[in-house]
Amino acid sequence: MVRKKKFTLSTTQIILLSFLVTILLGSALLALPLSSASGEAVPYLDALFTATTSTCVTGLVTLPTVSTWSVFGQIIILLLIQIGGLGIITIMSGLMLLLNRKMGISDRLLIQDAFNLNTMSGLAKFIKKVLLGTLLIEGVGAVMYMFVFVPEFGAKGVWISVFNSVSAFCNAGIDIVAENSLCNYATNPLVNVVTCALIILGGLGYIVWWDVIRVVKNRSPKNRKIFRHLTLHSKIAITVTSILILVGAIFIFIFEYSNPLTIGEMSLFDKIQVSFFQSVTTRTAGFATIPQENLTNASAVISIILMLIGGSPVGTAGGIKTVTVAVLISSAFATVRNKNSAALFGRRISEASIKKAVAVSVMFLVICVSAAVLLMATGDMAAIDALYETVSATATVGLSRNLTATLNTCGKLIIIVTMYFGRVGPISLAVALSKKNESQNVVLEPTEDICIG
Repeated sequence: MVRKKKFTLSTTQIILLSFLVTILLGSALLALPLSSASGEAVPYLDALFTATTSTCVTGLVTLPTVSTWSVFGQIIILLLIQIGGLGIITIMSGLMLLLNRKMGISDRLLIQDAFNLNTMSGLAKFIKKVLLGTLLIEGVGAVMYMFVFVPEFGAKGVWISVFNSVSAFCNAGIDIVAENSLCNYATNPLVNVVTCALIILGGLGYIVWWDVIRVVKNRSPKNRKIFRHLTLHSKIAITVTSILILVGAIFIFIFEYSNPLTIGEMSLFDKIQVSFFQSVTTRTAGFATIPQENLTNASAVISIILMLIGGSPVGTAGGIKTVTVAVLISSAFATVRNKNSAALFGRRISEASIKKAVAVSVMFLVICVSAAVLLMATGDMAAIDALYETVSATATVGLSRNLTATLNTCGKLIIIVTMYFGRVGPISLAVALSKKNESQNVVLEPTEDICIG
């Protein structure tokens, strides 16, 4: 008697499905008349788009959030952003811990894959720290926002502050302040500082937080050099993030300095803070203090590069990731200098890390370019606008050159799929869809040299 093979889902497939189910449930709720500010149900495709952009913490919207959705609809969007930022697996694990349920090996594998961790030790403690740390930072951010929004909006300013804080920390870029995002607060130092701080903290990743806290706690009075004692991951994430923000701000400042449509008519201080904000928000946040369609082509290209790189692993940001790019550059320089191995901060990078970096980068580029070509094939738009849109969607950024609202049905579907692929991760998608290799004999193909370059 032939026993039927039991159907089981891999951890990666469970993660993919959890995001998909969350999106579908969210879209069903947003399609209700109760979710609409007008009392009339929005078209389902727009509800699906909004649920996807919220769950995938992207920020591209076909309908203005502040005027389209009721308070109920905005609450649904905020919950989807929080779920998308933390991950459904994290929230479910947190509930298990709250109910004093022990995590089994399958639960631990899910958490490990969801956060792309290298170990399963201390996962319960890790989840607790992630949830508490997130609530603490979002709470502080909301209180800081209230100094601006409560005097302006009254009691409603409390809700706006909470919404913006969660959205900024989760790198979602969706706000309920105005239809032009944060353009009205482009020169407000408090809004700039709070938003940038939340974006950077969310984008650096939880592992970096705990590592910095560990070093600060354990440092001796005589040795105050914190950076030296950080792990390699933290050193790379902090260094690359700092370089990208600073270099990006400098380039945007130069390219936009005389542009009257962006910062050309601002004071020197305001030009600096707007340029800095633009550099930070392209790290997958999606808030805008200047209209993206008014950027010069040079600034648009810089923004595309920054969006593509994104934030750091094990955080709320998307993109290829800072550590991935650092590994690629290190490997390239090692090859050019004829070295046997790539190294960063005196540590050798494993071949497995280099291969994964290449795979992630290639898959990201394939998705971005393919989506851009499809978008241009289904609608009349400039190439740079289409590429800006698809890179923003794939890297879960949310910035747009005023294109999202004009998309036709095909265009909306393309961006929905692109946002989903960008959030769950191209490499995870490839693994989930691949068939398992069970007890097959490994056959190594013969090696032959080819010409490169």
